[in-house]
Amino acid sequence: MSSLRLALTALRRDMRAGELKLLMVALVLAVASLSSVAFLTDRVGRALDRDANQLLGGDLLIVSDHPVPPAFEADARARGLERAETWLFSSMVTAADQAQLAGVKAASDSYPLRGGLRLRDQVDGPERGVKAAPARGEVWVDERLIGMLGIKVGDSVGVGLLQLKVAAILSYEPDRGANFFALAPRLLMNLADVPASGLVQPGSRVTYRVHLAGSSESVVGFEAFAKPRLGRGEAIESIQNARPELRNMLDRAHRFLSLAALLAVVLSSVAVGLATRRFVLRHLDGCAVMRCFGATQAVLLRVYLGEFVLLGLLAALVGAALGLVVHYVLAFALAGLIEAELPAPSVWPAVQGMLASMVLLLGFSMPQLMRLGRVSTLRVLRREWAAFETAGAASWLAAGVALAALMLWVAGDWRLGGWVAGGFAAALLVYALIARAVIGLFAHARRLPGAAGGGWRYGLASLGRRSAGATVQAVALSLGLTAMLLLSVGHSDLLDGWRKKVPPEAPNRFAVNIQPDQLDGIRQRFVAEGLPPPELMPMIRGRLVAINGVAVDPSRYEEGRAQRLAEREFNLSHSDRIQVGNRIVGGTWHGASTQAEWSVEQGIAKTLGLKLGDRLRFEVGGTMVEAPVTSLRGLEWDSMRVNFFVVGSPGLLAGQPTSYITSFHLPPGHPGFTAGLSRAYPNLTVIDASALLAQMQDTMEVLIRAVKLVFGLALVAGLVVMAAALQSTHDERAHELAVLRTLGARDGQLRRALLAEFAALGLVAGGLGAFGALGIGWALATQVFQFAFSPSLLSFAAGGLAGVAAVVLAGWAGTRGVMRTPPLVSLRALA
Repeated sequence: MSSLRLALTALRRDMRAGELKLLMVALVLAVASLSSVAFLTDRVGRALDRDANQLLGGDLLIVSDHPVPPAFEADARARGLERAETWLFSSMVTAADQAQLAGVKAASDSYPLRGGLRLRDQVDGPERGVKAAPARGEVWVDERLIGMLGIKVGDSVGVGLLQLKVAAILSYEPDRGANFFALAPRLLMNLADVPASGLVQPGSRVTYRVHLAGSSESVVGFEAFAKPRLGRGEAIESIQNARPELRNMLDRAHRFLSLAALLAVVLSSVAVGLATRRFVLRHLDGCAVMRCFGATQAVLLRVYLGEFVLLGLLAALVGAALGLVVHYVLAFALAGLIEAELPAPSVWPAVQGMLASMVLLLGFSMPQLMRLGRVSTLRVLRREWAAFETAGAASWLAAGVALAALMLWVAGDWRLGGWVAGGFAAALLVYALIARAVIGLFAHARRLPGAAGGGWRYGLASLGRRSAGATVQAVALSLGLTAMLLLSVGHSDLLDGWRKKVPPEAPNRFAVNIQPDQLDGIRQRFVAEGLPPPELMPMIRGRLVAINGVAVDPSRYEEGRAQRLAEREFNLSHSDRIQVGNRIVGGTWHGASTQAEWSVEQGIAKTLGLKLGDRLRFEVGGTMVEAPVTSLRGLEWDSMRVNFFVVGSPGLLAGQPTSYITSFHLPPGHPGFTAGLSRAYPNLTVIDASALLAQMQDTMEVLIRAVKLVFGLALVAGLVVMAAALQSTHDERAHELAVLRTLGARDGQLRRALLAEFAALGLVAGGLGAFGALGIGWALATQVFQFAFSPSLLSFAAGGLAGVAAVVLAGWAGTRGVMRTPPLVSLRALA
């Protein structure tokens, strides 16, 4: 109990004296960053679990890219399960002279089995709930489609060959996805109307879904029956994996937010380490005196560990409260993506933040605090700075292990956490080596001819005497400046690089599902409109079934994307000339060869482990088509042109069910062209890529706003690192200045020495920060976002120089008080 009272007394004293101010701020920022992300993801996860069966429209969902096998439906009926069916596809919807691409859901009368739909009779009218699909001859459309087509309830719209009445405005669907069908306007129709509409043709892309509901025993029994019998392109979704596209999207957002939080944690950990080091150095003399008065090593250790544990708990409480507030702001920023009502926050994220606070604090402080318990009583008579410093490497190693463990735990993904921790360790090592080398060069510069008598000579000599401490300062300042430059300059260059990927004249429309007998008519309509005739590419659906005679088994691939590619149907094509934006990176293009050959995109070849000479067998329309890979192609996927993973030689796919696809640029001044094209060819689907890209950009901006908010905490953490780095050697610098002033050094000389020291530190930190931010920005652009990085070198250079100025000004402001203090007072205070 006496140790606890002493710890409380020490905490109150040090808090009043400002000894723990930076430690407190760093811990609060770390806990706030982590808990804000944890609060948000916890609430979203619990909302998905709570509403899982509604998100499926039933208790179990069978999804397929072809009609669901009758055996599944027969077993479901035998088990007494309720059944509903929905088809998802895209189609143009017309009204008067307007046309708009919509995501169409065709539902059977029994849909939905779980949850309900909400309708309005007018845009701003009250909602009413229903548990049924539209009647035959009627459709329900969402508010966006109402506005885009300029229609109202009671009007008719063209859907394929049919004219259907708009009976209501659809305001909510429980099982609406977060993919294209969530971005496109929605139309819900009766499944019985689809055959007469002519919308579903051979080669049409349709997602077939069967919703099932019933007792838990029947659902589990059916799932056990169906899973071993799933074929290619078939999957089962249950309440455990409901809405994978929504979970995946939120998982990506969570990873971005977690990375932002990890950046704040990394910077905060540096600040904690530096502040703890200064705290320990300032308390060595006090501990030596307490040892002289009979305090044992165990008592000292309990007191200071108790003080830091109490500090960690206090910081965790404040940080968790701040994180709770920040998470509400995040939830508001993401409101457009998260439509479900979120449950109340739980206490677990706060507990997680508190545990992280203690791991971070004790991991960086305990090895150094243990030195306080082992301080010698002889220190009262003779200071043993060197004995303390020998434990520095072990202390920082222990701190690094604690930080790596914390990062792995916070990331929740061994691969992500491992890359972040490894990347941080590599950056830290590179920064340390470069900083140490540059500081050594600065120290030798004082010996240059003409250096004698210069005030800056003393500043460079001071760096040389404290090379280890100066290196730590430079590395810490570099990390802080790197983060701030990325936040202030780097993100703008990344966004600008992304915007430059799509030129103004790039295709902004796609037309798909074109039938062979419509090719000439479509070309003539383009010419009549004054537009260049489009390049119409054949498209044939095929499934990869064997590589070099070995059947394709998705489970053999470790990467998730490879598994999905092995399961899905490919859009194949054939041509005798290479498309614009394609380049041969391996092998030889087949040209007009009559031999059976494949040309494969290099990215998918790498993912599936394909190489030149491999024989690929595709199942196309019930027949097998096999040929060797004779060339690999590099594609410009963001060119907005039509591209294919696999292209065959002419004649290889002749006689197979074929539709055609094209992309074209529709300039302003042709307002009725798309609508006229859709009316003339109702089966045609024209995708307005500019509208979809705008919606995707809106989604990206929502996520960017949320990430920037958490990055703001990291920015503050970077400022804290700078302050802690400059304070870490404040006492040593004050002692040196007092000694020099006592020995007769003039104020002008000392000012020049300080400015030289801070300028050297600033140059090292500013240079490393600018180059580090450039390197990270390049890695993000080329490896993550896949575009050329064209940074504003002037902006980064200006940012680096601003960092130099900030270090000089902050360092000068921190030592002005020492310069105004009489030397005797300073020596007595530091004695």
